[in-house]
Amino acid sequence: MATLQDLGVSAFINILSALVFLLLFAVLRIQPVNDRVYFPKLYLAHKRQHDHTARSAVRRFVNLNICTYITFLSWVPGALRMSEVELIAHAGLDSAVCLRIYTLGLKIFLPITTLALLVLIPVNVSGGTLLDLKKEVVFSNIDKLSISNVSPGSNRFFIHLLMAYVFTFWACFMLYKEYSNVAFMRLHFLASQKRCADQFSVIVRNIPRVSIHSTSETVDEFFRRNHPDHYLGQQPVYNANRYAKLVKQKERLQNWLDYYELKFERHPERRPTGRTGCLGFCGREVDQIDYYRARISELERRMASERQKVLNDPKAVMPVSFVTFDSRWGAAVCAQTQQSKNPTQWLTDWAPEPRDVYWQNLAIPFFSLSIRRFLISVAVFALVFFYMIPIAFVQSLANLEGLEKVAPFLKPVIEAKVVKSFLQGFLPGLALKMFLYVLPSVLLIMSKVEGYVSLSSLERRTASKYYYFMLVNVFLGSIIAGTAFEQLYSFLHQPPTQIPRTIGVAIPMKATFFMTYIMVDGWAGIANEILRVKALVIYHLKNMFIVKTERDRERAMDPGSIGLGENLPSLQLYFLLGLVYAVVTPLLLPFIVVFFAFAFLVYRHQIINVYNQEYESAAAFWPQVHSRIIASLLISHVTLFGLMSTKKAAYSTPLLIFLPLLTIWFHKYCKSRFEQAFRKYPLEEAMAKDTMEHTSEPNLNLKSFLANAYLHPIFHLFEQAEKEEEMVEVRVDKAEKQRHRHEEDETQVRSSSQYREETHFRSTHETHYHHEESHVSRSTQYHEGIHVRSDTDSPPPPHFVYHYDIQP
Repeated sequence: MATLQDLGVSAFINILSALVFLLLFAVLRIQPVNDRVYFPKLYLAHKRQHDHTARSAVRRFVNLNICTYITFLSWVPGALRMSEVELIAHAGLDSAVCLRIYTLGLKIFLPITTLALLVLIPVNVSGGTLLDLKKEVVFSNIDKLSISNVSPGSNRFFIHLLMAYVFTFWACFMLYKEYSNVAFMRLHFLASQKRCADQFSVIVRNIPRVSIHSTSETVDEFFRRNHPDHYLGQQPVYNANRYAKLVKQKERLQNWLDYYELKFERHPERRPTGRTGCLGFCGREVDQIDYYRARISELERRMASERQKVLNDPKAVMPVSFVTFDSRWGAAVCAQTQQSKNPTQWLTDWAPEPRDVYWQNLAIPFFSLSIRRFLISVAVFALVFFYMIPIAFVQSLANLEGLEKVAPFLKPVIEAKVVKSFLQGFLPGLALKMFLYVLPSVLLIMSKVEGYVSLSSLERRTASKYYYFMLVNVFLGSIIAGTAFEQLYSFLHQPPTQIPRTIGVAIPMKATFFMTYIMVDGWAGIANEILRVKALVIYHLKNMFIVKTERDRERAMDPGSIGLGENLPSLQLYFLLGLVYAVVTPLLLPFIVVFFAFAFLVYRHQIINVYNQEYESAAAFWPQVHSRIIASLLISHVTLFGLMSTKKAAYSTPLLIFLPLLTIWFHKYCKSRFEQAFRKYPLEEAMAKDTMEHTSEPNLNLKSFLANAYLHPIFHLFEQAEKEEEMVEVRVDKAEKQRHRHEEDETQVRSSSQYREETHFRSTHETHYHHEESHVSRSTQYHEGIHVRSDTDSPPPPHFVYHYDIQP
């Protein structure tokens, strides 16, 4: 059991770590060489440019202005200076609403912390029951400040009961106000949003196959018949996943080629060589530049073959389509209604914005989605309980006194004060943080396997999985495993009738572990987030070995995003800890308040200067946030009810029954009042916006605006490749003309007879050359990675798949 001394050691280590991270950030962020690491969003928005006018080479890398080092905290007012309206215009509504979660935490827990410290701690300290149980349970001075120290049957429990009601009512009041504000912000954002392709588009899945028609013809015929007044066109979806993998593989090979070419440029006296086997330790030795050029050339031939297959194979067209309408009203009607008598066909929903589409999952057959999601649910269930093993081990580090009683041979190793304080005050939180490090990536992969078709839905599903994991393992697992391990000695040496009482008293004792976890994850971890160590190292490695041009330098930047799939569950865990321990152990609340305040400053700075959000969902995640906080309130009620039932509080405990009932009623009211604003788009709003747009832009051509909005990104790569090929052909033609002109100049100095012979020879040669060229153009040829376009080549990317009868 961690003592006040252990908690002090943990606080000292984490506060010192946070200060070191902040000082390093203050120094590194003002160095010109790190400008693209700490301000990538401003570079991508073209609001910041690198200064190339520095007089000396040193000034290009090191900041020699002493004044900027003195004002190292200038980033704090800079993060607070931008208003919320400006923040929405700069970073989007998702980022602004995410920051409101931190302010909501401050609004809820600041008054609760003040009231709990002033009222509950004096009541708990005056209890004194732990001194009577000194021989039965393991406790520390921190536990004397908790509800465990109140004697059973005491009338003081009425004060805890009253505080539980006050805290719940205050939390519900703030949740209601915030839900109302966010719903209004969402509707206002959608109403004031500029014209976007997703406002006019619907995604259609599970399109039935008709043998005599292609998928495109089937979709066109169905929507012409059922939406004749507003249907505009449709964009079929192609299965280009294999081609996308080849593109990624080529990018990796190109990076290696750039690295070795840059290395050769710096050291031209020796060409780089290496072995082709595993990790370069075996296989034949080759010239690395020639080796990677050959591999890229071979890969380009495979890409060209796969490209023809995608464009020409009817099986590459998936039973999915993006259907567009000539008005928002028409799209809203289609997206929010059932299209067919068969409820499993012609399934429609609002199309994600183009940058939000996760194209890879569009190729998954619809019938397999239910099977995939069932299997992933089983896998998540197994993963949650598999992680109980390391969680239990971490809890054993947090309960060394209990471990010593069960295993006395460990006592000499952990008895030293410094080692003991470190193990109990810092190591458990750090170990748990390390165990959770790779988990979000694993859960994101599971969500992708489930088949969700937008990045926003992938992150929301990942957040749900991660939340359940944190609830079961980090919260319940830490309490149950830690309590059972810690009280094992008492369980084995007391009557069975005393075990429930011992558990009821011991549950609040896990507050010390969560305090250390909050300091590691919420203090030092947030400071590490602003330092961006990983992004800093990767950027400079790329800049050193790969970057050749300014375009390469922009690609080397990794702005990242706010990471809702990982951050939302972490925030919900802090809400859970604060609400559960507000009445049980009020001493934990100041740690929660410090986290919310510090994290708000850090993430506001990161959103303004660093993060580049991949998509915009208009705060579609807020109902999930609200529901998780309500669940935290219910868990706090159940925990308090179970705890007080072991305290012989026969008069006060039954009064807690009404609290979860009122909370559930409040949740249902908020759901019916606000949730529809996050699920459906009002037809009234759609019609009003359409009317306003038709009045202001009567000649608007939606055809050209929507033509290629949902074209697969691979086809954009096709376009780019074709343009590059055209440029190559133009260069070849120019070089050929210059060669002919040079030959003609030389022939002028020759004799007329020789000139006529050479002219005749040249004309014959040119005729033969053009004949061969026309012959070669009838087939697709690839030589050393250069694709020569032909008449019988695969058709161009399907840009013109829209079938329009409506005139603009």
